[in-house]
Amino acid sequence: MGRFLVILLLGSTVFAGVGVWYLQVYALYDELPAQESVMLTPLGAASAQPFPVRNFEGIDSDSSPIRFRACFDIDADPAQLTPYTDATPLNAPGWFSCFDAGELTGALAEGRAQAVMGVSNIRYGIDRVVILMDGRGFAWQQINPCGTAHFDGDPVPPGCPPPPER
Repeated sequence: MGRFLVILLLGSTVFAGVGVWYLQVYALYDELPAQESVMLTPLGAASAQPFPVRNFEGIDSDSSPIRFRACFDIDADPAQLTPYTDATPLNAPGWFSCFDAGELTGALAEGRAQAVMGVSNIRYGIDRVVILMDGRGFAWQQINPCGTAHFDGDPVPPGCPPPPER
């Protein structure tokens, strides 16, 4: 009887682990339809504007506001767009091969790429960030300082929009 219980416990543990892995890496993501434009914020503009793109590939998930990732070809001059400081590319699932967070982080550090504002506060405390490099664009969503404070339960810094009611 003891051997049966150990096998049952180990089997259910393996099954649960594989299930969680599958949900995190595959099941919770949806591939986005092709898009003809992405939103970027020009220098001095109050809001983002559409910029034409080609070869758009994207994924997103309703389970988290920071699961969005996209890759596309774009002819945009980073000097004409609002720079984004503290850009931190977030990892994408391995099967979404066009987005490599490590490569993008290195390109930013080496000055081969520029991070620009896509859309500020696309959801409260979440910015859509875009890296432009060699005619390619790579987008993701990351938590901004307003979101960090709000999600931690702290008062939001000066200059942040009022947080939504909980």
